[in-house]
Order: sequence, then C-alpha cells, then structure tokens
Amino acid sequence: MAQTDGQLMTGAQALVESLERMGVDVAFGIPGGAILPAYDPLYDSKIRHILVRHEQGAGHAAEGYAMASGRVGVCIATSGPGATNLVTPLANAYMDSTPIVAITGQVNSHAIGTDAFQEADIRGITMPITKHSYLVKEVEGIPRAIQEAFHIASTGRPGPVLVDIAKDALTSTAPFVWPEALDLPGYRPTVRPHSRQIRAAAKMISEAKRPVLYIGGGVMLARAHAELAEFVEKTRIPVVTTLMARGVLPDSHELNMGMPGMHGTVAAVGALQKADLLIALGTRFDDRVTGKLDSFAPGAKIIHADIDPAEIGKNKPVDIPIVGDVKQTLEQLNEAIEAYEAPQIDAWRRQLGTMKARYQPRWDEAPDGRLSPQEVVQRIGELSPSDSIYAAGVGQHQMWAAHFLPHEKPNTWLNSGGAGTMGFCVPAAMGAKVANPDATVWGIDGDGCFQMTNQELVTCAVNNIPIKIAVINNNALGMVRQWQSLFYEGRYSNTDLMTESWPNFPMLAEAMGCVGLRATNEVEMDAAIQQALEINDRPVVIEFVVHKDAMVWPMVPAGVSNDEIRVARDMAPDWEEEVL
Repeated sequence: MAQTDGQLMTGAQALVESLERMGVDVAFGIPGGAILPAYDPLYDSKIRHILVRHEQGAGHAAEGYAMASGRVGVCIATSGPGATNLVTPLANAYMDSTPIVAITGQVNSHAIGTDAFQEADIRGITMPITKHSYLVKEVEGIPRAIQEAFHIASTGRPGPVLVDIAKDALTSTAPFVWPEALDLPGYRPTVRPHSRQIRAAAKMISEAKRPVLYIGGGVMLARAHAELAEFVEKTRIPVVTTLMARGVLPDSHELNMGMPGMHGTVAAVGALQKADLLIALGTRFDDRVTGKLDSFAPGAKIIHADIDPAEIGKNKPVDIPIVGDVKQTLEQLNEAIEAYEAPQIDAWRRQLGTMKARYQPRWDEAPDGRLSPQEVVQRIGELSPSDSIYAAGVGQHQMWAAHFLPHEKPNTWLNSGGAGTMGFCVPAAMGAKVANPDATVWGIDGDGCFQMTNQELVTCAVNNIPIKIAVINNNALGMVRQWQSLFYEGRYSNTDLMTESWPNFPMLAEAMGCVGLRATNEVEMDAAIQQALEINDRPVVIEFVVHKDAMVWPMVPAGVSNDEIRVARDMAPDWEEEVL
C-alpha cells in the first residue's frame, strides 16, 4: 500500500496523486479560476506541465503525444471557455480513436445550473464526442474517476474521456483512497476474436482470386505492424493502407498499393473496386475511402475485423464479422492460414503491380520557376533522418504528404483523419516531440492551417521543444480553391488568404522565438531544409512559396463511384483495357 493511502488530502492533491499513479509524465494545459486549485500541488509534482497558448493547442498536443507514444495524452483546462476550447480536439480524438484524458475545472457544485461565471455544461456538450465523461462533485470520487478514465481511454477502441471536477471538490479534503480494482460492469470490450470466425476467414482467404488487405488506423493503434507484415508474407496478398495507416506496412513493400480513397492512388482504388474479397482490418469504411457506397467494391465479399462491434456492418454488409483486438486477430489468422494453401493470385498481383507502376502519383512542373509543393514535401522526406516523425495539417498539403513522404515506419505519421481539423499540425507536432525528444519532428502545414494555431510555437520556444514546421504557402485555402476550380467554374469566393507579403511568415516565426526561413526555388529549398535539420536548439519555420494552382491528383469527385477516379483534370485510367 502506498504511503499516501488514507492520508488526508484536498481534491487537488488527490487529482495530482492519481495522475502520478497512472504514470502521467506530461500534461498540456492552461490554468484558470475553476481549475486553479489543481495547479498548486502540480507545482511540486514530478509531472511536467507545459503551458500552452490556447486550450485547443493543449488538446491537439495531447493527441500528438498519444499518437507518437502509444500512451494516454493529458490536457487540462478551466471551466467555461477553457473547457469549450477543448471541444475540437476532443471531437478530433473521438473520430480518430486517440486515447486522451481531458481534465476540466467546473464551478462550485452548488452553483452548477445557475449560469454562474464561466459555467458551461461541458459534460453535456462533449457527450457525443467522448468515449465517456465524468462530472465529479465530491472529493472522494476523484481517484476512481481518474483511474477509470485512463482505463476507458486506452482499452477497447481507444478514445477521449472527459473528467470535469467541481471547484469545491478540488478544495475540500478527504482521506485518499486508491481503488483496489476497477468495477465497470457495463464496460467489457471484446478483445479475443472468436476462433470459428478466424477459421472461416482463413478458408475464405485461401479460396479468393482477387483478395485485398484493406488496412485502417486500428492496425496502427494496436501496434500490429509486425503481425501484419507476417500475414502479408505468408499470403502475398496486396495491401492498401488508409490515411491513418500510412507506414504500418512500408511503402517500399512491393505489395503495398498505397492509399485508397478520394485522393488515393489508382492502384489502391482499383484494387478495392476490382477485388473479390476485402480483408478489412481496423478500418470503418469511411466515405472518403468508399465514395458512392453502393458502387464500392461491388464484386467483393467482406471480412471485417474491428474491436468496435458497432463499426462492423455499419456502412457495408459483411460476410464474416470478427470482433476483437486486431493484433490478436492477425496473430490468430497467421496461425489459422497455415492449414490452407496460400491463395493462387499471381495474375492479380501482376495486374495491380502494372497499375501501380503506370499510375504513380506525379506532378507537373510549376510555372514561372516557382516551387512545386509536391517536390517540397518529397525533398523534406529525402533529406530527413529515416526515423523522422511527421505531423500534417489538413488540406492539399496533407494529401501531398500522404503520397510523397517516405512512409516506411509505423507511428511516425500523425493526422487529423475523420474530423479533418485545420490547426492540428503545430500542436500535434509539439506533442510528438515531447513524446520523442530525440526524434526529428516535422510539421507539414498549409498557410491556412498554420494561421489557426501557430501561437503554440511560442510554447515550443519557451519549453525547448525544437520542432520544424514547413509552411506550404500558396496564398490560398488550397483544397477549397481546387474544388472551386473543378466544380464552381473558377469562382474563387473567399479562398485567397493574403498577398505575397502578409503575413511575413519568417518574421512571424522570429517574433515567436523561432528561426524563420523562406525558400522560393529549388536551391533555396534544399539549403533551407538542410539548415533546419542542423538547428536543434529552437523551433524552425520554413515558408515554401509555391504556385497557387497546384492540385491534388488522383481525385474521386464527391458523391460518385470510385470507378470515376481522375488522374488529372480531364484524364481517367482505362481500367479494363490497360490493366484490369
């Protein structure tokens, strides 16, 4: 029994003690009135608290920390606007199954419901976007709430949990009692898959003629990359990796067809459309992947394995459902498949290999000697260490980074996938660097995203968190402009962000304690990247000035079949004649 068990503590002391017992080493947050009592014992704690500049930054930093480390991220905010500023990162974490615990202060318990100063029903506000939430009104409930919150956030399908604590619960005193055992009768995630379903899946796989492994972020979350690699080697089945799974199987692997979906590779999209069997692991048949749902993979039977039973059959009927942890699912599939011959799919592999070679993502040279954004992203990947971690914002630069960075290792590619949250990049990169202080951490951001959360570079400068941010500056909200070019007759309504002078990103970076650089041509590009890689005592921001009309290809327009994929504005692959 720990020395503190039974000791009289304030709720604030109990909160910090509970966090320490859960192994928390860092928290991102901002103090304020309702949460202020907790900050006093935090002053003497071994937990490193990083004072962010905005609560949204705290939430995304907790996400970045969790994605890069596999541990639960922690963010802290006060009541009212402090708590509501966490709504976006909580929604983001919920969509992407990222384990974070958000701790918020609440007004005194007797004032709840009176519209007291800085009161917000944050539990009610976030109920649809958290895995679970607590409102703690009594000091005795704090240790149990924290223990349960971390368990729920990190088990089953991971996700965010909110713990809202009334101020008087933080200031009152009671003996500290750490629960000896968790008692959550309504929470029993199925972890071990059913052996009968595994055997049925193995048999179906062995009989397939055009199977595809459709791999989602759940495989990354489960740290199941080794088991996936083993299964691929045993079966030699082609693989597609969604945006959230990039790097779970190296891009250099001959059977990796790339990313499927709206901006996926032709080989990945074609593989799904022409398959006779989809082996979907840790993925949820998101609309960005499926396109028009009733035309998605029309000839395929489906094996769908996921730890969340609610996802199985939600969007697409399934032939063999497997509920369980995807790491254990792959372990059992690797054993079960030994009883069958590997599927005879040489012709299928050749077809997809031909398609992969013919329709590699590419770009046109930029006009007027300007930089191509795709080339910038590719050069960052080529010049950076092989174990670098990359966080992306949302938009064109995110898609270019998904295609042109070297996705060779798992858990080195951080994204806002389901929510598509602009402003994710800078604070997520900060959280990843805190989790991996010896790794090179790049943020690949757009000029639009960067202007939403760049204040967290001050946090990085003050706290010695030397991340590197590449601002792909096309002076526009690039993805919105692309849609206006293609579908709104070039009517660019409110997508031009700035002149080429305002803001001056290098000067802005310098004002925030960073090194600010700019590159406008290939020589400056390489020199700036090399200089950034040599600076490790401060954050670095490089503005890459690129041309405005670069587009992301391939593309499946919204609401149509994946069969209508375009490789350029007026060009589509010839599925039948050329390859399939």
